[in-house]
Amino acid sequence: MRKVSLFIAISLDGYIAKPNEDLSFLKLVEKEGEDYGYKEFTANIDTIILGRKTYDYVIKEIGTSHYDNGQRDVYVITRNGRPNTGKTIFYTGSLPDLIEKLKSEKGKNIYCDGGAEVINELLRHDLIDEFIISIIPILLGQGTRLFKDGRPEQMLEFVDAKSFETGLTQLFYRRKR
Repeated sequence: MRKVSLFIAISLDGYIAKPNEDLSFLKLVEKEGEDYGYKEFTANIDTIILGRKTYDYVIKEIGTSHYDNGQRDVYVITRNGRPNTGKTIFYTGSLPDLIEKLKSEKGKNIYCDGGAEVINELLRHDLIDEFIISIIPILLGQGTRLFKDGRPEQMLEFVDAKSFETGLTQLFYRRKR
């Protein structure tokens, strides 16, 4: 069965963005030739789900090919529909229903790239199977928290931890059944 995997970076104090959706703190650990396992991770996925704010930010900063490379389905979770473009689908339905449908289909794993609302909706329904969280060595003090209140307790199993020259530490956990 396909897995839903979260691969995301946070500040040491738990923020995925500064106020105003600012992700500039991620540049602190940019290093030529270092992708922190992203290429290897994305080789095992064929579907991406993400929130509309995250999508809009990445499209503005990097471009549409970052998500839609023509080889994977991209579901942008949004309240307001838009016309689909290429393999990018603007999805306005139930997120748990979408995950159930995707997991029942054949394919590689499903990558959740954020944002916080999508992640926390998945957590409320216990739908994230593995967590790859990269911790950036900065305390932001405010912004968008990765984990919000109001979700059930979930036990995780430690898989691995890696540290990098840049100060980034990457934690790997999977949902404990």
